[in-house]
Amino acid sequence: MSSSTLEGKKKTENGTKRLIFTAVSILLEIVFLLFLFTKVSEYATIIDWVTRIVAIFLVLGLYSMDKTSSMKMPWIILMLAFPILGVSLYLLVGLNGSTKKMRARYEEIDKKLLPYLPDNRQILEWMKEESPQAGAIASYLTNYSCYPVYQNTDVTYYDEAIKGLDAQLEDLSKAEKFIFMEYHAIEDEEAWQRIQTVLEDRVKAGVEVRIFYDDMGSIWFVNMDFATKLKSLGIKCRVFNPILPGLNMFLNNRDHRKITVIDGKVAYTGGYNLANEYFNITHPYGIWKDTGIRMEGDAVKSMTVAFLEMWNAAGNVKSKELVPEKYVINHAYQAQQRGYVQPYADSPLDGEQVGEEVYISMANKAEKYCWFITPYLIITDEMTHALTLAAKRGVDVRIITPGIPDKKMVYSVTRSFYHNLVKHGVRIYEWTPGFCHAKMSVADDKMATCGTINLDYRSLYHHFENGCFLADCDAVLEIRDDLIRTMGESREVTEQYKEGRSAGLRLGQLILRLFAELL
Repeated sequence: MSSSTLEGKKKTENGTKRLIFTAVSILLEIVFLLFLFTKVSEYATIIDWVTRIVAIFLVLGLYSMDKTSSMKMPWIILMLAFPILGVSLYLLVGLNGSTKKMRARYEEIDKKLLPYLPDNRQILEWMKEESPQAGAIASYLTNYSCYPVYQNTDVTYYDEAIKGLDAQLEDLSKAEKFIFMEYHAIEDEEAWQRIQTVLEDRVKAGVEVRIFYDDMGSIWFVNMDFATKLKSLGIKCRVFNPILPGLNMFLNNRDHRKITVIDGKVAYTGGYNLANEYFNITHPYGIWKDTGIRMEGDAVKSMTVAFLEMWNAAGNVKSKELVPEKYVINHAYQAQQRGYVQPYADSPLDGEQVGEEVYISMANKAEKYCWFITPYLIITDEMTHALTLAAKRGVDVRIITPGIPDKKMVYSVTRSFYHNLVKHGVRIYEWTPGFCHAKMSVADDKMATCGTINLDYRSLYHHFENGCFLADCDAVLEIRDDLIRTMGESREVTEQYKEGRSAGLRLGQLILRLFAELL
């Protein structure tokens, strides 16, 4: 969006001050470290050797970590090639010491919350008998994300974010007990004002309303007065990980989830945040493509727990104050649809890359086709291998990315992955009307995912995310049909990227990939 427009100026005004302060603070820290290491002439040789030794130990430590090589190698190359810069950056953002404390906090909260979810092992066994491929993925999610699979849940799919917003507003207006909303970004403009009007009315009716948003995600849209304003209206509000510059900060991990829960009966999730551009009220990057789902029934329990996990982790409350029994409750409901629904959450603190494993499993289990849509394509060697191996097996593997980027540097890195994919049979489409922000996959008319998880390092390794795995339900075919329409509006670039890139372009993209983990 151009800063010359009224909305552009508003976004700039809201976020620039804090972002500049943060950037300057980080820059000063780096400059100070570099000055300390390089400008103390009488100790320059000693400092240089100490830095190199520290770099070697850090590299050895990285090499021994149980991480994908795609995440380790950029740091290793950077520290070996430029020890002072590499060590400084790694200590600043790579070696995130505060996560240890946060990890312990989340473990304590999950011990309190997860027992309130049903076991549903019998449903999982039925699923594995009816659909072995989907059942295997559901089994993985049950065992490693601890979120069960459900039946008795109706799912409505929205191929446009505005359709999801309209449905949400109607459900929000009917809330009787509580409303939970957790979003990466909230913009205090027209779309949000429609929501806030309903929330104010529900607060007056005695409904408990909680709003939770990420500080970095909303930095361009609202200032810190926004939370204060909501609280003055009777709306409980918390901000995830406020940006406080400092050494060894928790900056790299953000809350990227999008969740709405109403009375424990209805839940929404998908790719869209609560800002004007997501609903095509504004058009900073052409037409905006985003999607979402509505769930009603038993599966809402998992969405409720996912929200309470993040809310309590950010609130400095003791485990005895969690009181999940007030919110994770059973409701008499009879679903009209058949099929299986499995909402799940992903955390960067547990060492399990749930989002990536689900996408890899979709490709591995597919027999006929496996399609993806993502705003960014910055993937690990493991993901690349899964996609290309599926294509080599004869599976129709396709990926839809934006035709108009929101971040040109990230877009260049995204395109750098095309060649290795298409030369092994993967087909790539770019959606020409604008920016596709949806994050979905679908395979064999049997299973699909819809949620917040991009095919990039940030989503797969650094952010708190959530998604929903669907099998043998109407929404799977609706997602398939939507992707067919989307590909019809796209240009296929498969043949274009089968040819090798120029040496200069390839070098530039390789350099950008060194910093892909931070993009």
